[in-house]
Formats: sequence, C-alpha cells, structure tokens
Amino acid sequence: MAGEVAVPPGGGGRPPRVAVVGGGPGGLYAAALLKRLDPAREVTVWERNAPDDTFGFGVVLSDETLGGIEHADPVVYAALRDEFVRWDDIDVVHRGARHTSGGHGFAALGRRRLLGILHERCRSLGVELRFRTRAPDPARLTRTYDLVIAADGVHSTTREAYAEVFRPSVTRHRCRYIWLAADFAFDAFRFEIAETEHGVMQLHGYPYSRPSPDHRPATSPSGIQNRSGASTVIVEMREEVWRAAGFAELGTAESVERCAKIFAEALGGRPLRSNNSVWTTFRTVVNERWSHGNLVLIGDAAHTAHFSIGSGTKLAVEDALALAACLREHPTLQRALAAYEEERRPVVASTQRAARASLEWFENLGLYLDQPPRQFAFNLLTRSRRVTHDNLQLRDRRFTAAVEREFGCPPDTPPMFTPFRLRGLTLRNRVVVSPMDMYSAVDGVPGDFHLVHLGARALGGAGLVMTEMVCVSPQGRITPGCAGLYTPEQATAWRRIVDFVHTRAPDTAVGVQLGHSGRKGSTRLMWEGIDQPLQEGNWALVAASPIPYRPGNQTPHELSERQLGHIRDQFVSAARRAVRCGFDLLELHCAHGYLLSGFLSPLTNRRTDAYGGTLTDRLRFPLEVFDAVRAVWPEERPMTVRISATDWADGGTTAEDAVAIARAFAAHGADAIDVSTGQVVPDERPEYGRSYQTPYADRIRNETGVPVIAVGAISSWDDVNSLVLAGRTDLCALARPHLYDPNWTLHAAAEQGYTGPGVTWPAPYRAGSRRPRTGRTDTPKPRLTLGG
Repeated sequence: MAGEVAVPPGGGGRPPRVAVVGGGPGGLYAAALLKRLDPAREVTVWERNAPDDTFGFGVVLSDETLGGIEHADPVVYAALRDEFVRWDDIDVVHRGARHTSGGHGFAALGRRRLLGILHERCRSLGVELRFRTRAPDPARLTRTYDLVIAADGVHSTTREAYAEVFRPSVTRHRCRYIWLAADFAFDAFRFEIAETEHGVMQLHGYPYSRPSPDHRPATSPSGIQNRSGASTVIVEMREEVWRAAGFAELGTAESVERCAKIFAEALGGRPLRSNNSVWTTFRTVVNERWSHGNLVLIGDAAHTAHFSIGSGTKLAVEDALALAACLREHPTLQRALAAYEEERRPVVASTQRAARASLEWFENLGLYLDQPPRQFAFNLLTRSRRVTHDNLQLRDRRFTAAVEREFGCPPDTPPMFTPFRLRGLTLRNRVVVSPMDMYSAVDGVPGDFHLVHLGARALGGAGLVMTEMVCVSPQGRITPGCAGLYTPEQATAWRRIVDFVHTRAPDTAVGVQLGHSGRKGSTRLMWEGIDQPLQEGNWALVAASPIPYRPGNQTPHELSERQLGHIRDQFVSAARRAVRCGFDLLELHCAHGYLLSGFLSPLTNRRTDAYGGTLTDRLRFPLEVFDAVRAVWPEERPMTVRISATDWADGGTTAEDAVAIARAFAAHGADAIDVSTGQVVPDERPEYGRSYQTPYADRIRNETGVPVIAVGAISSWDDVNSLVLAGRTDLCALARPHLYDPNWTLHAAAEQGYTGPGVTWPAPYRAGSRRPRTGRTDTPKPRLTLGG
C-alpha cells in the first residue's frame, strides 16, 4: 500500500493524496484539518447523499471538544460559536414532578448547520467534495491514495471490506428509538418518563436552534419557552413495549403522531416532525484494530457510543483532531496511525463504558420508577458514572442537598457516612473492607500479620471489616497459607483479632467470611503462581462435578450425598466457633468458583441427581448449608451471602439467574447479598472498568428489594457517595483501595471536611485528620494548536 511518511510524497512528484469516505462531521473535519496542515495535499471526500441530507436534527458538543476545535481551527470554532444554543439545566420529569439540576453547560446546533459550516470550510481550503457519489472500492482507494480515512458510519462498507483485519463486533441492544424534532426550543435538556398501559417510554429532548436574541419570552410552567426555535426529540422504549404499543404496525407518520400524543404535556400540545426517521435499535461497534496499511477508521466506523451521553459526533470530531495531530507529529504513516489508535482507544473505551452504563440504565428504567422523585432524578443524572455526587455538588449544590435530605442524610453528612442497619447490627457508615485473601496463615492459624492487617483497617474508619475467606476444613483451603476456623487454636487466634477491633475501634464491626475452596484448592500462594497446583504436598479436591479448574490442575472428586452432609457439618462447626470468637456478621462465600459457587453455575455443576440440573436444584446444597449455618448463628446477628452474579462466559450464570439466586437466599433469611462476579471459569471475558460490577448489585437491589453490597473497582469516596445516594447499593466493599491506604475511610472524611458519628479518628491519629497540602498541577496543553 502506498505511503510510509506522515505527509507522504506523491508518486512521481505528485502531491500527497488523501481519500475520505463519508461526509459526516468526522470525515469533513479530518479533511479540513489535513488540508490546512498541508495545503499541497489533494484531499477528496466522497458522500453518497446530497449536501443537505441529514438524518438527525441537533448535535451536542462538550466544552472540551469545542476547546480542541478552537485551538485547531479558529475559523470553524467562530462559525460554530455564532450558531450555538447554550443552556445549563437538565429537567427530569416523572409522575408529575419536575426536578431541575443546573450548572451542566451544554452547547448544541443543528446537524444540517454543522455540516454546512464544515462544507464551507472544506471548500475554502480547497478540499474536493463529491456528493451523491459512492466512493470507489476500498482496495482501489488504498492503491491510488496515500491515506484513506473511513468515516462512513456504523454500517461502514469500508470496514466490512477488511472485516478479517479490523475484526468488528456489533452488539444490538434492547430498546427501540426514533429521532424526531419539535419546532420550539426546550429551555433545558429534558428527560420525561411516560408510564403507559403497554410499559415505560421515555423522551430525551434538547434545543438546537433559537430565534433572534431579542426575542426571549418567559418560560411556561411545563418548562417550555413559548417562542420559536427547534429541539431534538428522541422517543425510546424497550422492544417488547414498542411491540405491545403497536408501533411495529404503524407507518412513520402514525408513529410520529402517536409519540406527540404520549408526550403531549412535554411538547405543550405541539406536533413532532420527522426527517426520514425510522425506529431502530442501537448498535455498539467495537473493532480490534482501527488501521490497516494506509487505511484508518474514525468515528462510528471505528466505534459507537449511545446517544444518551451525546457522544457520537464528539468522538468523531476528536478522532479527527487526534489523527491530524499524530500525522503531524510522527515521521511515518505507520507510526502516526499506531499513535492515533494508542491515544484514542483508551478514551473511546472509557466513553463506551459510560455509554453502556447509560444505555442499560434506560433499558432497565422500570426498576427505578418507585424511587423517591429526587433520588430518581439523581439516579438518572449519575447513570453513566461520568456525573457523580461530587461534581454534581459543584454544579448544583441546592439540588444535591435536596436529594440528600430526601435520602435521610443529616446536615453536612455525605451519604457514605449515613448509618445502615442489618438485623441487630447498625453500621456507622456504608464502607466495607472487602474480604481479601492474605495467604499468610500457618496451619490455618491467623497470626500477627492478620492482627495488624485487619486491626489497621478497623482503625481506618470503615463501618465493617471483613476477614478473608476463612476455610472450614484443611481440604477446603485454597493454598497452604489460607486461614481456617476448624481448630481451637484458630478460634483462639481469631478471638484475639476480634477483641482488638472491638476494644480499639469499638464503632467498627468485624465480619467473618466462611468458605470452601472446592476444585480451586491445593494451589500455590498467589505470588508464587495464582491457581497453579502445588509442586508437592497436594491434598485431594472435591467439587460438585469432576471438572478440573484448568488443564494441569487436579481433577476433583464428585461429592456424594453423604459427603455433602459432612461438609455442611463443617460449615456449622466453623460457624459455632465464629459465634464464640465474637464476630458481628457472617458471610457465606458462594462466589468465585469455590465449592458452593461450583454448585450454582451450570458450567461447573454437571450433576444429574437432586443437586444438579435446574437452577432450583443447583441452589439446593448452598441453601442447605445456609440454613444449617443460620440455625446456629445468633438471631440478632446478620448473615450475608457473596455470589458471582455472572460467570462472564457463554452458558454460565446470567444476570437473571443472579436475581433468582438472591431471591432464594433472601427467602431463607439472608440479610444482604454481596454481589461480585466471575472467577468461576478460567476462560471468562470480564468487561472491566470503573465500578464495573455494580450494575449487577443495582439490579438485584431494585428488582428484589434485598439489601446489597456492591464491589468491583469502586475506588473513590465519590463513587461510594454516588452509588449509595442513587439507590444502586446499600454498602460498598473496597479491596485494593484499602491495601493502598488502610485509613481510606478516615481520609475520605478529611477530604470532604466531614466530622460526625459516621467516622471517628482514633485519639492517637487526630493530629493527622487535616488533609495535607498538595503541590501545583498544571493543566495539559491543547492537543493540536494551529493558530488563526
């Protein structure tokens, strides 16, 4: 393929040639930037549609994106600035109540006008625009042009021509939506919920054009400005609601008219209009590679992110900026394209995670309908985890304070420092030190290390400190370094630790997690080779079915009914010892592929007796163990259960299964479900990211009403406040942050300026209760600066 340098010389002395496939904002802006960087370039854009054809209405751009445009091309920025509609508020309307949150800072304009500005800029720079013209075959383009930019959207034919290289993955989602417009301007970004006989529907609306500046009449009580202008209106609902409501049988005109009737109050009785609008389902596009030779993907051809976070045009424009900058900065095309992908991929991945969270929130909107009105609004605003409790306080302190009051926060108390009650145990705050295997016991006996480890974190302010998985038998250990509670010596050692916590950190509860390794036992210490079998001293393994955890690991023995009874009795004996140790809470470990988890997952339970097959039968033994332990655990002390809410593998436990498992344990007396995921099979494919496991806790809590503990990459006190206040969890368990900082909760209080009963500094530590001064942090320089 032609071209190895960033500004590739044309063959035979000709100017370098760039082909852009697709005349959307990303392709046009890339063309303009590349022509501006090197006026000698021949840049051609192919667009199969007419110049003023567009299939959307308004486009929202962030201040960050606008700043990049301003530095890279002040001419385009100035033209955009003159067209923007700006506003700060978001309105959430549900069950007759409208709650407004301000300070958000939006800018929008019509998509047609945006394209017009970019057309004008391209023409002024000498870019050749070919409308109503399909681009030549990609193979021909890559032979005859030095650089080919595929900006031809979600259905990119250029990408599909090299699908074996780019390896795209396209995921269809569960909602239908349609892009429409209204001929008036909302005065806020408006989310309105309609509960119909067919199910829940939602409207997303925002202004994108305005009348002359001197015409600004008052706002009506419904939040609509009685003036001209235009707004984008997206109507969205679950597929089954869409079908039940009859939209599948309606033509576009009838659909548009019906949507206007459903949301008549939001629209002030005004009609909606379409522009070749059709009902569609959103597709998330992910590619393993973004470039091939001299061909590169940008915008929706490379990746998509759900419209509910307003990211499609933003990402495409930012792709164009980054691509132009990398072509300028690197000496060869190969390096430039690699740098472009290296720079943009993590940004896009982060945006796609946020968009996926937002998309799924709207898919599961029905779970939250009965939340208190302000909490519902807060939940909606923080759905993607991009907006959080902390930055919402900065944007609109009055709104956030109202949500906190409705939630029950005392004055000047962050949500994380509100108490929570489980049976007879009241936790002073919502922070849990998550169970973390330390692999530091000798013959199952916890020693000074455990005393310091757990004692330090109890002094650090958490409401609840959990032990690591404490094994109920020697054969139930994961490694030789795992702690147990099957001998009097172990019980004495644990009693010492519990007494220390109760004496020196009397406001902190301490819980024990009981478990059995199952098929994942007899392995080396984590730092010697996680999940690798011992080189010597192995013990026999047992499991629901004789399936080794991975090739090379020991094959476990399938437990008989008699042996199941023996293991159940081991859990009971350990629980009795835990009572005498003085633990405040007991958690049954039914997650991460250990013994009880192995019964729950269809990937690890292949039994044909009463303990295998349907989910009801797979639950049988874990519930028998739970019932036996609950029978000897004091009535006033709570019991929780940790589960893996998904196996992250085809054919494994699903989110629907997790809800059923949670219901079953709750029906047997579980006081809360500790919702983790995965680690059940080695070929899992987790979708890692910030707070990536919390949607499973959220669903269980709001579908079943059972209290939950959320875990998984919750790393900041802002995350804890946001998740708790939104009603997505009751408690947050943090592991790595507590390894990094044993005083994490105390420091969270100091950083928020909180003093109160939710956390207490130990007397010897009080001199450190003020946040230390920090050094200066300079802001990053603009990505691409070309001047006027």
